Amino acid sequence: MPVKAYDLTGRTALVTGAASGIGRASAALLAEAGATVHCADRDAQGLHETAALVEESGGTAHTHTLDVSDRTQIAEAVRAAAAPTGTLDIMAAIAGVMHNSPVLETLDEDLDRVLAINFKGVLYACQEAARTMIAAGTPGSIVTMASGAVDTGGPGLLCYGAAKAAVVQLTKTLATEVGRHGIRVNAVAPGWIRTPMTTRHDESAQAHTESLMVRMAPLGRVGEPEDIAHAVLHLASDAAAFTTGQILRPNGGVAMPW
Repeated sequence: MPVKAYDLTGRTALVTGAASGIGRASAALLAEAGATVHCADRDAQGLHETAALVEESGGTAHTHTLDVSDRTQIAEAVRAAAAPTGTLDIMAAIAGVMHNSPVLETLDEDLDRVLAINFKGVLYACQEAARTMIAAGTPGSIVTMASGAVDTGGPGLLCYGAAKAAVVQLTKTLATEVGRHGIRVNAVAPGWIRTPMTTRHDESAQAHTESLMVRMAPLGRVGEPEDIAHAVLHLASDAAAFTTGQILRPNGGVAMPW
């Protein structure tokens, strides 16, 4: 059993981006802590694999195949997740995509696509979760996924970094608006994490990139999805009961902002 403050028994969580990477690891850990986890993603096969992983470990998982950039689909998933108990206790808005292009070569369609998923998808998840929690009169925790890209400039990462910076502002603003309802809103800003999104098609390119990240990190390694899942669990749990509007940075020490 987890430490009492991390025990989520009886709570309901919805995790977007749950088909792989950080989303899958977060869904599995929230379930291990006792939550009933609703896994949402556009990858149906990946969702099936995540749910199977959760259930093999004795947890309870439900799946929702959806596009986070579609507000209606997000609203339907939130309603379904909240239906059994009347509320949603935890929203972990993790779904996102990566895009690389120099500023001078970035197209409108590049920016629109990344903002639709990485920012609007998080906005919709936050809005629907907060409305449900407020209507039910219950406290809750909303965890968004930012990035270490918000703390430094990165060549080729305009679209991604801008969207994640918007997520940070959304997180802080929403925290000020819903705190009086007992709803906490925090963000996780990971460093380099070994996930399908960061995997290079060429093995030598992957090794080169990771070696650079290892040299930059005081801890001397890249991150794993489970490293970020533990940050999500912390913010979702009562261990973070006095934490809101904050950015948690599990990044191996690559960035150390004030």
